[in-house]
Amino acid sequence: MNSSDNFKGKIEVICGSMFSGKTEELIKRLKKVELNGLKYIVFRPKLDSRNPENKIISHAKSEISASIVSSAEEILKLSKEYPVIGIDEAQFFDRSIVEVCNTLANQGVRIIVAGLDMDYEGNPFGPMPYLMACAEEVTKVHAICVETGNPAGYSFRKNESNDLVLIGEKKEYSPLSREVFFKKMAKRKEQ
Repeated sequence: MNSSDNFKGKIEVICGSMFSGKTEELIKRLKKVELNGLKYIVFRPKLDSRNPENKIISHAKSEISASIVSSAEEILKLSKEYPVIGIDEAQFFDRSIVEVCNTLANQGVRIIVAGLDMDYEGNPFGPMPYLMACAEEVTKVHAICVETGNPAGYSFRKNESNDLVLIGEKKEYSPLSREVFFKKMAKRKEQ
């Protein structure tokens, strides 16, 4: 482990709704790491099938190379010798991602994690609230509500599937403000 005055281990979480720029912010931070000459590696869960296998791509079309992993434990095995690790779509990992991130941060690694903070019902999503609790830095980004133009913090699922995980894009989800989201959810429950 590094000496305490030189210790760089920490967890940074970037969270928000769909279409809020989480992946864009992750890529931006990793590009700065690259400009400073540091090595990094990026991971995404196998469950996220929207991008080509070897990269993550933001909605703004920024992209960066990434490795696909089936479990959080694989990140420990594949990340040795990297001072910075990026993780996208962290909500799709199980709770073991929290232990993995803490283990790496305690070894002096900078971890930058992006993911949805809430599911389609507006509830905390998977391991994200636990990652946020352990993080030294949490950045919440917002989309723009498609109905009001106000900041949007909720991902509204347009269809009525009850599956917790439904991989999708604008055809399946809309970013909504709190007011619009809860009105639509109440209306859906009445039906």
